[in-house]
Amino acid sequence: MAKLVSKTYGDALFAVALEENRMDEFFEAVKVVADILRTNEDFSKLMNHPKIIKEDKVKVVEETFGGKIPKEIVGMMALMITKGRANEMLSVFDYFTQLVKEEKKIGSARVTTATPLSAAQKEKVEQKLLDTTKYESFEMDYSVDESLIGGMVIRIGDRIVDSSIKTKLYELSRELRNVQI
Repeated sequence: MAKLVSKTYGDALFAVALEENRMDEFFEAVKVVADILRTNEDFSKLMNHPKIIKEDKVKVVEETFGGKIPKEIVGMMALMITKGRANEMLSVFDYFTQLVKEEKKIGSARVTTATPLSAAQKEKVEQKLLDTTKYESFEMDYSVDESLIGGMVIRIGDRIVDSSIKTKLYELSRELRNVQI
């Protein structure tokens, strides 16, 4: 159900942004609001508190964001509160963000390696991803996992390319178990 809610509201917000040619404006505003929802625990508690009436929550959203972000986003937030969907705002904004990134051909990649990569190595990885995907730019997230032993694991959306030595050793041991002597 939550996925349907984020898709419904996210698609509607995306359609308005596209129709009014205000994609960048909406994108930046959504990033700010999502960041507030993620980091401001008090604001999140207030939006999801069952004893605070919806009208008061709407008033807080309008006073906090009115005039600072597009009225369409404030209106959508107010509508979600009124419909009892305040707890799903973040998933709507995350879904909208993904739609905008796809539209702008911005990929998100998580690269995990056994040791930290140098700046030159990071640049090579990003260039290889640009050459082999439909994306024109990437938001790169690098992490280190020593248990990989060597190689790397790259995740783009739901696709994973795993060239780690750990995985290769696992696959080799699985094949060896199946060998009949």
